[in-house]
Amino acid sequence: MSQQGSYYAGRKWHFVIVFLLAGLILILRLFYLQVLDDRYRYMAYNNALRKITEYPLRGYIYDRNNKLLVYNEPSFDLMVIPIEVKNCDTLALCNILQIDKQEFLRRIKKASQHPNSPRKESIFEKQLTPELYVALQERMHRFNGFFVQKRSVRKYPRPIAAHLLGYVGEVSKQKAASDPYYREGDYIGVSGIEKSYEEVLRGVKGVQIAITDVHNRMVGRYMNGLYDTLAIPGKPLYCTIDADLQEYGEKLMKNKRGAIVAIEPSTGEILCLVSSPTYDPNLLVGGRTRAKNFAMLYADSINRPLFNRALQAMYPPGSVFKLIDALIGQHEKVLFRHTTYPCAMGYPPMGGKPKCHRHPKVDLPGSIAHSCNSYYSYVFRSIVDQKKFKTFKEGYNYWRNMVMSFGPGRSLGTDLPYDKPGNVPSEKYYDRVFGKNGWRSNTIVSLGIGQAELTLVPLQMANVVAIIANKGYYYIPHCIRGIGNEKQIPDSAFLKKNYVAVTDTQYYNLVIEGMQKCLESGTAYTSRLKDITVCGKTGTAQNPHGKDHAVFMAFAPKENPKIAIACLVENAGFGGVWSAPIVTLMIEKYLKGKTDRPEVEKRILEANLLDNQKITP
Repeated sequence: MSQQGSYYAGRKWHFVIVFLLAGLILILRLFYLQVLDDRYRYMAYNNALRKITEYPLRGYIYDRNNKLLVYNEPSFDLMVIPIEVKNCDTLALCNILQIDKQEFLRRIKKASQHPNSPRKESIFEKQLTPELYVALQERMHRFNGFFVQKRSVRKYPRPIAAHLLGYVGEVSKQKAASDPYYREGDYIGVSGIEKSYEEVLRGVKGVQIAITDVHNRMVGRYMNGLYDTLAIPGKPLYCTIDADLQEYGEKLMKNKRGAIVAIEPSTGEILCLVSSPTYDPNLLVGGRTRAKNFAMLYADSINRPLFNRALQAMYPPGSVFKLIDALIGQHEKVLFRHTTYPCAMGYPPMGGKPKCHRHPKVDLPGSIAHSCNSYYSYVFRSIVDQKKFKTFKEGYNYWRNMVMSFGPGRSLGTDLPYDKPGNVPSEKYYDRVFGKNGWRSNTIVSLGIGQAELTLVPLQMANVVAIIANKGYYYIPHCIRGIGNEKQIPDSAFLKKNYVAVTDTQYYNLVIEGMQKCLESGTAYTSRLKDITVCGKTGTAQNPHGKDHAVFMAFAPKENPKIAIACLVENAGFGGVWSAPIVTLMIEKYLKGKTDRPEVEKRILEANLLDNQKITP
């Protein structure tokens, strides 16, 4: 072949290679656009279709008598897809929502920073009022990129049990990132039953794919709903509380700080859980109003209405703790029915401290009825200083473990969140305070009367009296008795008897005898009931931050007890003056459905003990 022919042949292959490369590049580009790059698909998809999350209704909550406590009310959120906000009538939208342009732009910017994509919808305005919803619906064709999504909010037909029921709030960013069920803007149980049973109450989300027209209006369902999924509502919860008793307890505690907890001894079911001051749970429902109300409640640093005193306030129990010492002393064979101790208006070996009040000479039942401080100072020492212990500290640790078997110093395992354990001081604590060899039984003798560093929460106090009513065991206190329409037991652990360190019923009989005398002839005589045998114990818990706390706990009736209850009123003084009448009124209300002491009821209802009180931490 000539040189010229070879030259043209080479040029020919150059053209072939160029065309092949160009064709390959074109094919690869088309493959990328049609298969790998989903931008145009999303643009087309979003122009015609909208994926709407269908939120399930949260489960309803009923009381033990099937009275409705919590239900749902329709609500709507204004959603935005930032990339679609074009030719939007911004001024009209701002006027409807009563926001300025700067706030509008701030929200759009925040929505554009969605972790997934600016093509994803975000909440622009949550929980619209009915008026806003109607105003928006009439003008939605002017607000490109916006749409309304149906939600629901909690509603409370009776403004009670706020601390027990809890409230729902926006999920945190951390939770939304770690749990695939949630996304930012979703709602989740924050406290109380709403938090403990969130997975049961929340249900399962559904998805609806809607077709939209050029005016951003939904005109139908994609493929007639073939790819839609239905939301599954949350399961209903059947609560253990008695709504009428709960409401009555909150009325009695109005204008007082403190708590009431009542338990059914034979099941561990919580009959009422009152924390006062309280608030109307409907205040924490809604969009802007909820945020405003929460800020107001949170800012009240004196009354602290959001603080659940029944589960989180650790108080010195005072004289009601003597019941535990009476049981441990009998168990250790250092205390008997006819045991007596001297009382010179106080504990003589310590110069009359702890102090006591004037009362007759007492035996074991009488020491409970008349609440002798000197008596239980001796009882405490007789337990921890036994000769069977090699050292005093061994005796103290033995006593401490016995006490903790009744619940103090540990969480009870209830189905309500944030329950605190109280405190039974450890050996290490006293070693730090007094030095390893600097303390003896006399140093900490105030523990024997429920003072010093010893603390309980009101739930534990109620559980202690339930243990005494059962004569040696308890069921874990809980507030849900059934889940779903089939009313499944929430946890089999709630059906198990938990025995404490003292199980001999004869020891409980003597303590119960003293508790009965407490109301018949002792420190709670003025709160006795004519037709119900109540067994109780008063307490006046010393408070270093102000006036003493009034404490009373009891169970009734004496045979086959139906209710075990504890009440603490902060800074009220004597337990027999304030807490005992509250408890016995509650017992009457629960067992008879009414009260027969109008003058006592009137005094409690009208009393305002918040005036001039010091704040209790």
